[in-house]
Amino acid sequence: MTSYATPPSRATDQPALTPRRLYAVFAVAETVTWTMLIAGMILKYVVQLGDWPVRVGGLSHGIVFTAYTLTALLVGINQHWRPRQIAAAVATAVVPYATIPFDRWLNRRGMLDGPWRREASADPRDHTRLSALLRGFLRHPYLLSLAMIAGVAIIVSVLLWLGPPTQWFA
Repeated sequence: MTSYATPPSRATDQPALTPRRLYAVFAVAETVTWTMLIAGMILKYVVQLGDWPVRVGGLSHGIVFTAYTLTALLVGINQHWRPRQIAAAVATAVVPYATIPFDRWLNRRGMLDGPWRREASADPRDHTRLSALLRGFLRHPYLLSLAMIAGVAIIVSVLLWLGPPTQWFA
């Protein structure tokens, strides 16, 4: 007699996208795009391949930098980080390869522990307008994803309109 076992559900196959996991993914992605940008600069200035390597690396880095920044803001609010901790997370993306050591620092201090806060707790920090807005988005993850994608697209579009960062204050 043939036995038909039910396949495991997808929910048990893959761990949930926790704040820790989301932050780690973007910390690594930020490092990868820094490598692409640096490699592009070497190809442009040392190998003399023209502008395209820097354009590819720069655009990739700009998109991931923006996504990392929004992720640091989202995770920081969820985890009740102080504003200076959120600013420090964003600042690490400006320094090549600093996001991964900062991620490890956050992990050692337990600052990425815990789930997404979809419900208010007794903590007074959960009773702010910003926390209520976050919980509303967290209850609708597809809407949150669309908002994050739209935010990245808008910010990157404005930055492209402004031109290369080296020309912003010239």
